[in-house]
Amino acid sequence: MTVERMLPTDEAYELLGLTREIADGELAPRVAKHEQEGLFPRDVLRTVGRAGLLGLPYPEADGGAGQPYEVYLQVLEILAGSWLAIAEAVSVHTLSCYPIAAYGTERQRKSLPDLLGGDLLGAYCLSEPQGGSDAAALTTRAVRDGDDWVVTGTKAWITHGGQADFYNIFCRTGGPGPAGISCIVAEADTPGILPQMPERTMGLRSSPPAQIVFDGARVPVERLVGEEGQGFRIAMQALDAGRLGIAACAVGLAQAAVDYAAGYARERMQFGRAIAEFQGVGFMLADMATQVSAARALLLNAARLKDAGRPFSVEAAKAKLFATDVAMKVTTDAIQVLGGAGYVSDHPVERWFREAKVLQIVEGTNQIQRLVISRSLTRG
Repeated sequence: MTVERMLPTDEAYELLGLTREIADGELAPRVAKHEQEGLFPRDVLRTVGRAGLLGLPYPEADGGAGQPYEVYLQVLEILAGSWLAIAEAVSVHTLSCYPIAAYGTERQRKSLPDLLGGDLLGAYCLSEPQGGSDAAALTTRAVRDGDDWVVTGTKAWITHGGQADFYNIFCRTGGPGPAGISCIVAEADTPGILPQMPERTMGLRSSPPAQIVFDGARVPVERLVGEEGQGFRIAMQALDAGRLGIAACAVGLAQAAVDYAAGYARERMQFGRAIAEFQGVGFMLADMATQVSAARALLLNAARLKDAGRPFSVEAAKAKLFATDVAMKVTTDAIQVLGGAGYVSDHPVERWFREAKVLQIVEGTNQIQRLVISRSLTRG
């Protein structure tokens, strides 16, 4: 089943058609070289931005495309099936635009057309070397000094670190705990913002994360987003939506693995028959396809709740948890279907396997998703 069958409008069909053209024409021919050589695809992201895919769920009045989340997530699924780093970049950039779009002042919101149009690339600075899942314990601090905030600390695992044009900095402006956290948006060329060397990752090599050191970076006071002490709420609301983006990436990656494994199994001959005809392989493919369909259904259910203005945080956690676990399982099984051929880089399944792992970690580990879900059950 293709995602196009679930779209609600003609406009959405056309949007996914455009996305498919970009995925097939711009992404697929370039992904192998960029991943092998670790080349950040900034020019590809500009192409994606010019096509209007970097601001899909935001209002047209702000420079976005005014699309439902249900449609936006299916765009991510298509992009992830061709190049996960691009899909994750779109998801992270969409996440990075949220603070200003939802809480920005009138002056701050004037930058939205550039942000949503893709002229500027964003990054989201929440995690720290000693504080990943425990975001409320972050230690990066911003101290008021005249007309500036002076920001000091280190952020870790920042997607687009060293490549972004602006950074959302979640930092401590008050006392301990969530109530002391604020959000400040800074331009990347601000003195004192020092991106470090990219991490050496097992996957997503064309877009590795990096630490960002803030060494007394001075950011004008008007760059505070929302009110002092509101940063943790902004961060968590953004992550709820961001988890849907990662779930969509996982579904797209897993669907690509199913399609590739099934195609290989139809062509690979053993004992005078295609291996797809052997029950051991055929049943494995059937389970893979069923798991992907189930993950997609969970994802779209959460998206429809969000589009309807209803609570969706727990459903987003379920979708992120299940879809990313499915991506890990399905890409593992895809390698098994290919046998030894799946273990070499001549086929993309080994890359998808490496990439699937990170999806179980980013935007809140799957252990954190289980915590969110279990607490919703035990607390009523």
